[in-house]
Amino acid sequence: MSPPLRSALRFQESGLVLVILALAGLLTWFSGRVAMPALETGPDGTPQRVFTTDAAGNRVPLSVEKNKFLNAQNLAQLAKDTSFIAIMAVGMSIVIIAGGIDLSVGAIYALASTVGALVLRYYGPGGAAAGGPPWIGIGLGATAAVGTAALCGLLNGGLIVALRVHPFIITLGAMAILRGIAFVATKGQSIGGFPPAFRGLIRYEVGNGLSIVPLAVMLLVTVGGSIFLSRLAIGRRIYAIGSNELAARFSGIRVERVKLGVYLLTGFTAGVAALLSLGYYGAATSGDGQGYELNVIAAAVVGGASLTGGKGSALGAVLGALVIQMISSGIVILGIDQNYSQIIIGSVVIAAVVLDKLNTWLASRRPPSLGGDNHKKTILP
Repeated sequence: MSPPLRSALRFQESGLVLVILALAGLLTWFSGRVAMPALETGPDGTPQRVFTTDAAGNRVPLSVEKNKFLNAQNLAQLAKDTSFIAIMAVGMSIVIIAGGIDLSVGAIYALASTVGALVLRYYGPGGAAAGGPPWIGIGLGATAAVGTAALCGLLNGGLIVALRVHPFIITLGAMAILRGIAFVATKGQSIGGFPPAFRGLIRYEVGNGLSIVPLAVMLLVTVGGSIFLSRLAIGRRIYAIGSNELAARFSGIRVERVKLGVYLLTGFTAGVAALLSLGYYGAATSGDGQGYELNVIAAAVVGGASLTGGKGSALGAVLGALVIQMISSGIVILGIDQNYSQIIIGSVVIAAVVLDKLNTWLASRRPPSLGGDNHKKTILP
């Protein structure tokens, strides 16, 4: 086996890459073809329909046949949809690596959306401060959305540390409380009317409808999360706490401070995703993010994060989010009843957990090597 291929197979997320390629191949093969309108770039730089003349001399729109999955428009939509979940999945992976869980991420997303929407509407075309500079309103709205989400994450971490209660209980209660606050704040109504410059920035597209801003933010979060976990001392502490919290305490790690930090980061990533959704969809309701808990946790677990802690990566979370979104997209493309989507995603999560347990069991049965890494001592910072 050649050295490049051997290195690729040793790559931690190589299995996920193979799964994504296999899924893409299956969806391309089974999705079939569909007639789509032919587009060209108009004089003003925007896409416009291409017309032709039929046998009767009538002007009719021209259509071209494309694969339902493997076409530019669908791939651009897949990238955009993946970015929202992937950003939150990076934060969720950090919490899971530390041995925790956050069931309130969808509710944090909803509350951050509504708070940011209320501020942005105040500075929007119909708001009380409509005459002011738009970038002031955009800055305040972004700060409100991301700050609210980060504060919610910090409160979750504070309660978990102070009360010494399992994070499942705290975040389950927070999920109901935060979504209730969002409903009361909006009275169940949709909040819109944002500054046009804000929507124009987030919805900026290149090529065939590829939303470059959500994708760029996702890449930045992925790179930042990877550096945070693998290159910084705080990342090694997070892995140490997830692997063995008691040993981490005896090593001098301030466990409570680290736990506060990881829940703060989870809230922060939910706020970033909420802000991007505000700009892309142009409105927010208290029902936003319903069911995101399952998708985000599924993305982290499929991406290699172990629910027992101490294992996972930011890149794995993003690839896991792509797998989940490809499954959701495939359900639509293949014409499968949408009611089965949650069943399929839940089954994927269970399968990922079973495979992780099997891998751990097999690793525990391997005889220790006589040389190499088993004789190296890790000094925790």
